[in-house]
Amino acid sequence: MSATEVRTDDRGTHTVPNATAEPELSKDKIFHLLQTPRRRYVLRYLKDREGTVEMRDIAEQVAAWENGTSVQALTSDERQRVYIPLYQSHLPKLDEEGIIEYNQSRGTIKRTKLADQLDRYLTVDEAEVDDEAETERELPWESYYLGVSVFSTILLAGSVLGVPVLAALPAVAIGGAIVAMFSFVTLAQLVAKEKRES
Repeated sequence: MSATEVRTDDRGTHTVPNATAEPELSKDKIFHLLQTPRRRYVLRYLKDREGTVEMRDIAEQVAAWENGTSVQALTSDERQRVYIPLYQSHLPKLDEEGIIEYNQSRGTIKRTKLADQLDRYLTVDEAEVDDEAETERELPWESYYLGVSVFSTILLAGSVLGVPVLAALPAVAIGGAIVAMFSFVTLAQLVAKEKRES
C-alpha cells in the first residue's frame, strides 16, 4: 500500500496511509478471482485495452478462445454459452471485488487500477492458453473409441443375426478382433501422449 509523507513541526516526518491508494489483494483473493478460465480470459482481454469496453466484445473473444476459433467463425450457441455466465456471474464478481467497473444495464466494462495486481499471474496464463489451444488440436480420441464401439456392435449384431460373412466367423475371432481394436486405439493414445509430453 502506498503512503504519503507528512512533515511535522520539529520532529521530522512520518508516514500516513494514503486514503486514495488501492488496497493490496491477498494471494488467496487473487487465486480465488483467477480460479476460473473465463475470468482470466476477461482480464487478459482487458489488459491491452484502454477505457470502456462492450461486454458483447469480451464475450465473443472469450468464446473464440474457448472454442479455438475466430470471433467471425463463432456460432450463436457458442456465443451464448459464454455470454450468459459472464453476464450473471463472472463480471459481477470481478466488479464486486473492484477489479473492473461493470455497468450491467449498459453492458460496459472498464478495468480498474486494482486489476494491475493480477497482471503478473495472467502472463503465465497466456502460455497456458497456447498450450490449451495445442491440446484442442490433438486427435479426438473419444471419436476413435466411439468408432471402435460402433464397429464392434455391428460385428456382434451381425454375428448374432446370422449375417452370412459374420456368422461364418468363430466367436473367438470376433471377440479377438474387438479386443485388438480397443488395444490398438489405447496404445496409439498412449504413444501420442508420450510424444506430447516429451
